[in-house]
Amino acid sequence: MKVIIQRSREASVTVEGEVTGSIEHGYVLLVGFTHGDDEEDVRYVAGKVANLRLFEDEEGKMNRSILDTGGGILSVSQFTLYADTRKGRRPGFSDAARPEHAEPLWNRFNEELRSLGLQVETGVFGAMMDVRLLNDGPVTVEVASKPKN
Repeated sequence: MKVIIQRSREASVTVEGEVTGSIEHGYVLLVGFTHGDDEEDVRYVAGKVANLRLFEDEEGKMNRSILDTGGGILSVSQFTLYADTRKGRRPGFSDAARPEHAEPLWNRFNEELRSLGLQVETGVFGAMMDVRLLNDGPVTVEVASKPKN
């Protein structure tokens, strides 16, 4: 499981002209799954996202978590995080989990974040989405549940 965290001042996702989720300050999460990801991966990454200190304190140091700041989360499923670009010019996606495996994990991930006390808005799994964000910093961090190959 991989999550790209983008700290944002505001963000929204639109599907077929309708806003399906929006937040003020917080995180935009691009969330991808690979084969073998499970509930343990979901719990680990959700805890990491909730507790990472990516917001500045009074001294300008990244010492505050999203839980500390009361920020929101916009979670967007993103199978392309597992793109393989090593050969040719067209990425391969064989490392991405199949939708029937990934969608329940994505839903569980969002539930886990909510259970930790976070406001979570979402895109629509598998849909073509327009994601708009005002990146804050910019601060962009990757969290993965398994070591990189």
